Amino acid sequence: MATRIRMTRHGSKKRPFYRIVAASTGAPRDGRFIEQLGHYDPTRTPVDVKLDLVRLSDWIAKGAQPSDTVLRLLKKAGWKRGQVAPGAAVQA
Repeated sequence: MATRIRMTRHGSKKRPFYRIVAASTGAPRDGRFIEQLGHYDPTRTPVDVKLDLVRLSDWIAKGAQPSDTVLRLLKKAGWKRGQVAPGAAVQA
């Protein structure tokens, strides 16, 4: 089955918090996932985004497809398609 890098919603009503995960395409949005790759909190000022670019690059190299929203966050963090990020987790 294909793998997708997408966001899962957490938090209470009107206080969303998202985790960026690698999940099977057949899994529900907030259901089972393979690995957590970062998080995104739009309610903070400035917006809190933390991505593990090394693991994200590994998953994309294995064929996982990022969702449109995750791809937008990756581009804001300075990631380019085909790039393998050196080092550990990067704070964006």
